[in-house]
Amino acid sequence: MGPRLADYGLIQESYWVMNGPIVAIARELGFEGNSFLEGLVVSIFIAGAFIGSICSASFIDNFGCRRTLQIDTIPLILGALLSAQAHSLDEMLWGRFLVGLGIGLNTVLVPLYISEVSPTKHRGSLGTLCQIGTCLGIIAALSIGIPSESDPHWWRTILYIASAPGFILMFGMQFAVESPRWLCKVGRFDDAKGTIEKLWGESEVEESIKKIQSVSKNDDSNLETSWLELFVEPHNRVAFIGWSLFILQQFAGINGVLYFSSLTFQDVGITDGALASLFVGITHLAGALFALYLMDKQGRQRLLIGSYMGMACSMFLIVYAINFPQDEGLSHSLSVFGTIMYIFTFSIGAGPVTAIIIPELSGAQTRSKIMSLSFSIHWICNFLVGLFFLELVEKFGVGPVYAGFGAVSALSVAFAMYFIVETKGRSLEEIELSLNRNFPTEGK
Repeated sequence: MGPRLADYGLIQESYWVMNGPIVAIARELGFEGNSFLEGLVVSIFIAGAFIGSICSASFIDNFGCRRTLQIDTIPLILGALLSAQAHSLDEMLWGRFLVGLGIGLNTVLVPLYISEVSPTKHRGSLGTLCQIGTCLGIIAALSIGIPSESDPHWWRTILYIASAPGFILMFGMQFAVESPRWLCKVGRFDDAKGTIEKLWGESEVEESIKKIQSVSKNDDSNLETSWLELFVEPHNRVAFIGWSLFILQQFAGINGVLYFSSLTFQDVGITDGALASLFVGITHLAGALFALYLMDKQGRQRLLIGSYMGMACSMFLIVYAINFPQDEGLSHSLSVFGTIMYIFTFSIGAGPVTAIIIPELSGAQTRSKIMSLSFSIHWICNFLVGLFFLELVEKFGVGPVYAGFGAVSALSVAFAMYFIVETKGRSLEEIELSLNRNFPTEGK
């Protein structure tokens, strides 16, 4: 279990802050050579992220997105500072757990908040900014971590720097608006009208309020919806789509491919791990920029289908290069090309669309709970893929494992074709009315 947990931690954060300096941290805090503890330090944030995700619905329903985002900065800041000044393993573990708690809250909050405050015609593009922000964060983390190769104490500086985004978010959200949909949900209609006027213009106020009220008026649920409502009509279909999308996304193998990509690049002469990671980060960013342009033009379903098609083809190309090597140099080149195309096509659709479309399909009363449950399942699948990936590679080889990833990607294409409803150009209320058979349809 110890080595597997260490491998899991390495997979999860190969392109994040902790993986680079983990050896220096282990040496300074006295657990160098203990693979279980090294893996635990890197990966304990997953436990925090799971708890943060599952608890996020209660915070959102009671405090709204804006205030919850400010509350979320507390564990992010405290966790980073506690880790930075840690002089024992326990302090480091608590710091990492707190950071995970904040990450779990954040991953649910950000796409939900963006979906509720964005104008309909730009909602997809604005939602893609989450993916772009993640890509820029990875590149920044890699750049900041470069001095750690020569300075064994640089890891403390890295973790102190990691607290800065929390402070920026805390003060920045003071100037942000609350979701008008949450304001209507709690009966603050005057505040909602003022917010809509700021966000979408005065001409949209009356029509938007009318649409939001039409949904809440015809919804049999009250503000305090039960988790059990996610398993009955009309919410069970969207809940099923939400957790299925994340299961498919994770078992399509993105974390495994990212881990193995460093070895793939070594085969063509790129032996510098930081350079290979930077190349992967830039590929991620390029795909996200394409998604930003295409999201509100091509639509979510088309991007999701095209993305998983590209991922499946990329996996099968790598499998071909591994199993039918005509020329060693050509095989390595095909593997690198397949890896780059997999990451690029993931960033165009499977990455951003999954987080964007779940809040779009969810009803106003259950949106926070569906998001919370979906991301909790995301973290569980994330953990399982990371934990067993290397064991499967050692037992069956890279080819069969990648073929499995390709098969899941192909299955995801069929899922997107038959289950995903296009949301481009439709307000959240229009989407909810069309999906809920209990709502009256007159005037549509």
